[in-house]
Amino acid sequence: MSPSSPVIDHTPSIPPAPAAFPGDHKSDIEKASPDGSVLHGAAVDGVINPEKGGHANLARTLSRYHITFIGFSSGIGTGLFIGAGSAYAKSGPAGLLLAYSIVGTVLWSIMQSIAELATLIPTAGSFPHWANRFIDPAVGFSLALSYGYCYTIAIASEVSAAAIIVSYWTDITPAVVISVGLALIIAINLMPVRVYGETEVFTAIVKILCFLGIIIVSLVITLGGAPNHKRTGFHYWNEPGPWTNYNGITGPKGHFLGMLSALVNASFSYIGVEVVVIAASEAQNPHRSIPKAADRVTWRIGFFCALGSILMGMVVDPRNPDLVSGAGNANASPWTIAMKAAGINVLPSIVNACVLVSAWSAGSSYCWVGSRMIVSMAADKHLPSVFGRTNKYGTPYVAVLTSFAFGPLAYLSLGSGGASQAFAWLQNLSTVAGLIAWATLCFAYIRFYRACKVQGVDRSSFPWKGRWQPFTAWYGFVGSVIITLVSGFSVFLKGNWNANDFIASYIGIPIFIVPILLWKLFKGTRFVRARDMDLWSGRLDSSKLPVPREPRNVWERFVNWLF
Repeated sequence: MSPSSPVIDHTPSIPPAPAAFPGDHKSDIEKASPDGSVLHGAAVDGVINPEKGGHANLARTLSRYHITFIGFSSGIGTGLFIGAGSAYAKSGPAGLLLAYSIVGTVLWSIMQSIAELATLIPTAGSFPHWANRFIDPAVGFSLALSYGYCYTIAIASEVSAAAIIVSYWTDITPAVVISVGLALIIAINLMPVRVYGETEVFTAIVKILCFLGIIIVSLVITLGGAPNHKRTGFHYWNEPGPWTNYNGITGPKGHFLGMLSALVNASFSYIGVEVVVIAASEAQNPHRSIPKAADRVTWRIGFFCALGSILMGMVVDPRNPDLVSGAGNANASPWTIAMKAAGINVLPSIVNACVLVSAWSAGSSYCWVGSRMIVSMAADKHLPSVFGRTNKYGTPYVAVLTSFAFGPLAYLSLGSGGASQAFAWLQNLSTVAGLIAWATLCFAYIRFYRACKVQGVDRSSFPWKGRWQPFTAWYGFVGSVIITLVSGFSVFLKGNWNANDFIASYIGIPIFIVPILLWKLFKGTRFVRARDMDLWSGRLDSSKLPVPREPRNVWERFVNWLF
């Protein structure tokens, strides 16, 4: 439809409501066009100018509860069940709690920023498209490349982790476990996206129930109700104390370095919650589901991590060598260690089963995210359009197969020590890529916010807006950059220099920067100026979105509040 087409009756960016149209005033999108027509063209299937909005032929079948549980499933994983133990050993109970709290506020700030963008412009893949429009196409290309690589590589790491987890019960060959895991992942991701959503609901419920069980058992142990009847209380906060000495460095310096080490570990645990907003392009009504999921998931994951830190400090001695054993299964879990010390011998297997579900769920999620990054690149014409091809269910099967192609790297863990070391490098690089993505997305929002100011766009007309902006975005940006820069701080300590560790910690930065420079060199793209930014394409016509039924009783209101 041409730019001279009639004006659409409903504002595409907000649900139609009398308050949104005071008097006879025009909506923002109408005022942006001098002749009263819709800027950049009219709606096609409810999408404003799909050609410029990163539109892909994905099915909008994910409901609000699907998206909420996708966030829970991504945020509660092996980092909380196992990885937190080594961070606790390095920092002590106070250091771990402080680290999780700091990174939790950074994550909240990031979610406030990207949830606003996802609600307003729910395009395919979301992340690269925003960087493409609000920073520079070169940055969008590099973000899709690095973030997509981050998740596709992680498929292999999670499947390999599952093999290690199964070794807790049996000595079955890891190749069998890896093969079964890979088959499950590809099967789930080639089905309609709603099937993926339902599997995430199931795995999230398993993880939540497991963690609630851990909370109850921890309280029983600390109150002296375990078989050994030892009442621990806050004993470990007093002996050895709230802080530990990092690498034998005593005093405030050792305590600070321990907290800094835990800060890096905590950020790795939180990475993944942001995938909630990637579901915007497949949500039935992103105007309603994305803000709720972003807010509720972030607060609840933060609460779980903070509560877990407190309980860990009550039931486990940070000097326990099993915390840093690197076993990779329940034997290295602080919760299992506490249960065994208290004389509870059955529950550790249940914890290990939950960790196994977490690993397989994470692998499936990583394949989904990686494929959506590929679809985003195809929608933005950074890849041939064939990568955005979908089947009759709206599943981007070419992108799924491309993302899954990295999964068989899991078999590297079966090889020699050199292959295993190379695999560990790839796993470390993927986590750094996640931190860089956090910073880039916050910067994209800062540029978007500036464009709204310059172009006179009132954010109160949006379906939802993040709190305390732009301070929130700046806090998320600065926090992410700092964590990225200190991620390999230990190699700079006296006597700790190791070239391999240094490269593994920081090579993610040039991996992100080099594609930007090459893209700009060959494509000649320019930094997008605020006055030239496209703030309208890719929005949805609210009148065409399904409106969920309002809760009718106390139980439904409780469920609606909970999820």
